Amino acid sequence: MKLKTLIIENFRSYKNEVRIEISDLTAFIGANDAGKSTLLEAMEIFFNNEVVKIDSNDYCVHNETKIVRIGCVFTDVPESIVIDSSSTTNLDEEFLLNYEGNLEIHKLFDCSNKSPKESVLIKCIHPNKPQLNDLLQLKISDLKGRLKELDMEESGVDLRISSSIRRAIYQHYDGQLQLSERYIQLNKEDGKSIWESLKQKLPIYALFQADRPSKDDDSEVQDPMKLAIIEAIRQVETEITQIVGEIQRNVEEVANRTLQHLKGFDPALANELLPQFKNDPKWDSLFKLTLSGDNSIPINKRGSGVRRLILLSFFKAEVERKRGQSSIPVIYAIEEPETSQHPTNQLKIIKTLLELSTEDNCQVLITTHVPALAGEVPTDSLRYITVNSEGQKVVLEKTDFVFEQVASALGIMPNVSTVITPVIICVEGSNDVHFLKHISKVLHEKEPSFPDINSDPRITVLPLGGSSLAEWVKHRYLKNLGAIEIHIYDRDYEPPAEPKYLFSANSVNQRQDGSVAFITSKKELENYIHPECIKNVMNLDVTFGDFDDVPKLLCGISEMGESKIKKWLNDKVAATMTYEHLCAIDKEKEIEGWFIEIHKRLSRGMLFSEVAAGTETN
Repeated sequence: MKLKTLIIENFRSYKNEVRIEISDLTAFIGANDAGKSTLLEAMEIFFNNEVVKIDSNDYCVHNETKIVRIGCVFTDVPESIVIDSSSTTNLDEEFLLNYEGNLEIHKLFDCSNKSPKESVLIKCIHPNKPQLNDLLQLKISDLKGRLKELDMEESGVDLRISSSIRRAIYQHYDGQLQLSERYIQLNKEDGKSIWESLKQKLPIYALFQADRPSKDDDSEVQDPMKLAIIEAIRQVETEITQIVGEIQRNVEEVANRTLQHLKGFDPALANELLPQFKNDPKWDSLFKLTLSGDNSIPINKRGSGVRRLILLSFFKAEVERKRGQSSIPVIYAIEEPETSQHPTNQLKIIKTLLELSTEDNCQVLITTHVPALAGEVPTDSLRYITVNSEGQKVVLEKTDFVFEQVASALGIMPNVSTVITPVIICVEGSNDVHFLKHISKVLHEKEPSFPDINSDPRITVLPLGGSSLAEWVKHRYLKNLGAIEIHIYDRDYEPPAEPKYLFSANSVNQRQDGSVAFITSKKELENYIHPECIKNVMNLDVTFGDFDDVPKLLCGISEMGESKIKKWLNDKVAATMTYEHLCAIDKEKEIEGWFIEIHKRLSRGMLFSEVAAGTETN
């Protein structure tokens, strides 16, 4: 499962409900005491309640209620849920998904108690019809009784399995279920069993705090090692479950034989006793892993900068490991990763985290105050925490206002020496940049008059869709310089539907400064990659048309995730393209036409003063 949205209400400084969208990489920006760490700690309470525990003082003091709500919305929900050893079900058939088809879990904590306990609910579109709205809370004997109350036939229903009985009832009243948005409490019977199963499928959440103490038994560098143990255990969970089941069966047999003999002495006492395991074994606590430095000095006795570098090394190791295997989902939450680090290491850290966030089944959350780090973060990943005009805490995202506020607050300014070029090529994302650079090299080798955008100092390439904050600042700055812009957009939609970015392209083409916009005639740039190159690099046989989704096609025949496939296609595979490959798949020489127009604008020797004065026409 993948975390899509965080929901908090009445938690510390967050009085009213706040919903925050979570990306593969999410960066929380705001002033000191804005509530950045609060968000990371809320998730720690939701997933673990260990590094940070819910406290009776965690409710918002400006509210009358003391009920704290922390919720999470997950995509990629599991296809089946195990209720017990003989019964499975799925969330869709149990009507436990929200209106978007996602899993939305809320945890409530009553902070009027000294030690608040969690109450788990699912917000979902669920039957509200009387006698159908409480089925998850009924024992199997009560479900059988409900069948009789509803005067339903029992034939075709497996009366040994509760999910089978519920399914039969729902199907019998299909169209009359009175579906509505509800909260279903998972506190008893199959509701509780479903929650126990879901807990095993939630992402692992690992919180690394900037100011956590360095103790021998709970050091900063022990957290990633503990996480490694948890992941290793979960990867052999099936085998462990089988072993535990076998042990429990053997022990229960001994207990039952003991009770049989006890009946010969005291039948009443024997009937009172039941063989029952009190707790499941806690496997992660059985393994201890320590890191020692020179002369057996524990790492947690070293300087804070060294400890943080060990944390960085752990993340880099995770990147390499995840490249080679499909893993359990993990969410890494790092508070101020720049803490105690030299500026050079700060950039290395953010680049490592960016790389880690592109891996399948992996999400990264950070807080930061450092301009160099924030400038490298994709704009879609920025979350700005502030207070609105009504004095309420809000988390803003994905608007020019947010980017302006973040850039202003952190003092991010463009480097003029690197951005003043006569021509700017604007594309949608970083994958498009890689593709164009490889194709540019191919065309330049074929015809030297075509510019090689890899080395031509007159050209800047900006990914505007998935751009970083620094690139966004550059682009806004360059708007006032009057540079010539070459925009390249994916068509996305198959004719007769209009291209997705038709309005944007028309706006650029209506300028009088030499700028021009192109829209691909195929779905997207991946459709211009020759299948032979895909076969040679990825060992995948695929055929596709102009409007097939190439990355998704490859997902279906490989074990790689879509984001990784897009990276491979536009970088590793595109790097093997030849001019012959390009001509074979782009018979109209569409891409070559783009570079002809770029060459024209460069060869005219236009200066910024001429462009700004409007002397050049398209």
